[in-house]
Order: sequence, then structure tokens, then C-alpha cells
Amino acid sequence: MGLMTTHGLPVVSGTVDGTALVSATPISLWGGLNPETGEVIDRRHPLSGQIVTGRVLVIPHGRGSCTASGVLLEAIRLGTAPAAIVLAQTDPIIGLGAILGDELYGKRMPLIVIDEETHALHNAIRCCVVAFTGIIILSCEEVAIANVDFDLEGGFVHEILVL
Repeated sequence: MGLMTTHGLPVVSGTVDGTALVSATPISLWGGLNPETGEVIDRRHPLSGQIVTGRVLVIPHGRGSCTASGVLLEAIRLGTAPAAIVLAQTDPIIGLGAILGDELYGKRMPLIVIDEETHALHNAIRCCVVAFTGIIILSCEEVAIANVDFDLEGGFVHEILVL
């Protein structure tokens, strides 16, 4: 696969690099994620038992209760949240949790909405999420951004270092 770049809509800006944790099944964070451990605890979900902490969680959208934003907010506060969340559809409940994490605790967890085709990814790939401009760099190899320069006019310059 090499490197692939895709674009999306940033909801919460930021830049992270992490291993993708991908599911085609929406997840309810309320009753589905333990905010103290970062473990997916919904035993009917395909990601059951997986730890989201420090990973780039790629899901179509959230499912269920509006209290999911509170679960995400608590995970952000405790440092057990995903490094970033990538959605295929705008989700105001997940968005609220991510926005409040930044506003209340100064802990930014990038959130970006991309097209549904990109959800056909593999768990082993690394994702570099640059949510300032809505760019995601995907690779089967270890990838790090060596230098990121943002132009306020909307231009974007990056250099990629493959490790």
C-alpha cells in the first residue's frame, strides 16, 4: 500500500500518529467503553477487549446514548481515550465529548470525519492524523511526521519520514 493520503473534515484539530483500530460497526461509548482502562467492554462489539488508549479509532459513527460524550470526556480526562477518532459520518455526541475535553481540560483529541471508503482499512496500519487541515496519512509502515508547517491561508506543507 505504501503511503496514502486522504482528506476529511476536522471537528477538533490536532496532529497525532498512532496504530489504527478499525471497525465497520458503530460503537456506543456509554456501556461500551471503560473510561478508566480504555477497554472496549461491549461484549457484542467486534472490538470487545481491545484497548483504544493511544490508538486512532476508526469507526463509522457512534451509537446510542447522548451520555457517550460524558464517557469520552472522562476517558480524555484520565488519559485513556484514543489518540484520535476518525468517523465516516458527523456524530454530534462524540464531537461534544472531544470538544469539551479540549475546552475543559486542555486535552486535545483530534476528531475528523472522512468518507466511508477509507473505513476499509487494516488494523496494522499507522495513521498520522493532521486534523488542522483534514489530512490523514495512512501507511502499512511506521510513519512519523518530521516537520509540519501550517499556513494560515490554508496551505499545507509536510515532510514524511518513513522509519
